[in-house]
Order: sequence, then structure tokens, then C-alpha cells
Amino acid sequence: MTAGEGRLERYVALLLERNAKVNLTAARDPDAVGAHVRDALTLLPYVRGPLIDVGSGGGFPAIPLAIASGVSITLVESVGKKARFLTEALDVLGLAGEVVCARAEDAARRPELRERFASATARAVGSLATVLELTVPFLAVGGRALLQRGRADAGEQAAGDDAALVLGARRVEEVDLEGGRRILIFEKDVATSGRFPRRGGIPAKKPLFGTSLA
Repeated sequence: MTAGEGRLERYVALLLERNAKVNLTAARDPDAVGAHVRDALTLLPYVRGPLIDVGSGGGFPAIPLAIASGVSITLVESVGKKARFLTEALDVLGLAGEVVCARAEDAARRPELRERFASATARAVGSLATVLELTVPFLAVGGRALLQRGRADAGEQAAGDDAALVLGARRVEEVDLEGGRRILIFEKDVATSGRFPRRGGIPAKKPLFGTSLA
């Protein structure tokens, strides 16, 4: 067993142990958590550091990616009990990074976080346009949002592509995975307007396109 595999096993064990007391993830057994780990690692060929992960929850996909790649990670999680677990996990696993307990809409306006990252991820936090609004502002120009998505209709894809352009990015690659899963990769070309992200909750309630940008 390699050192990375050992740390992945420690992470799975720690997550299951804490999840028995605090609801961190719907995955309740080693097989289910292992499936999440394998899913996270599909991003490994594309990740560059530093990496920011929005809505980190129990740590997917960022913690497995940090273990496997060694990149520094910043985990944005607004729920206190989850943020405390993530802080513990970074310490126990000896990973470089930090946890930011805040909404992504607020964190993205902090000068030390805005437009500072080479990669951004977000798992299960809303429509494609919503996820882009919550990730692209964190990216430096040239950085990439690595988004794991399921099947989407043409309307959602078009809205996502339009939102990306407004946010200063464009879709550069789409990778097909098993079971209809995909990785959508968006690269940032120019700085994001100070209008974005909009205030807390608005990106999810009123995704860009077709809504007013006021």
C-alpha cells in the first residue's frame, strides 16, 4: 500500500466515524464512501494547485484530490459542523490547506481568496449556471473550473455557457465518464466583474440566464 492509499483509507475511516455522530454525507458504509472517492479522483488528471472547493461538505472531491496530488486546498463550507470536521481532517491527514466557514458568495469577495486559484471544484450545489457563479470568481485568469455533472438538457448547457461568458470564462473541454457522468472544464479568460457573485442565495434562486443581471 502506498502512502497515498493509506491516507485515503484513513480519510474514509475518519469520515465514517464522524458521520455516525454528525450528518456529513449520505454515504454510510465503506463501499458508498469509496465510490465517492473514486468519483473524486476522476478529476485528478486535470487538477492544478492551489485548488478551492465550494460547498465541501464531507470533503469531496477536494480531500481525495489533495491526498493523491499534493496540491494545497481551500475548503469553503458554510455549515459549522461540517467545517469543523474538514479542519480536523486536514490536521489528521497532514494536508496543506485551510477551511473557510462562509457562504461562497461572501468568501469570493475576500481579497485573499478572489481570483487566487488555479482550479475550482464544486459538488452538488445547483444548476450549472449557479455553480459557475460560485466558482469562477475564485479563479485566477487562466484557472479552470472542474465541474462533475450528470446528464443535462440543452437549455441548462446553453445557460451555463452563457453564464460562463458573463463571468469571464468559457467551456474548453467535456470529458465523458461512465454512467452518463461528465466533467465540464471551463477556463477563465478575464477578471470577473465585481457584480459577481451576487449576494447570498441569489445564484441558486435566480441562476444567470434568463434572469436580469441587475
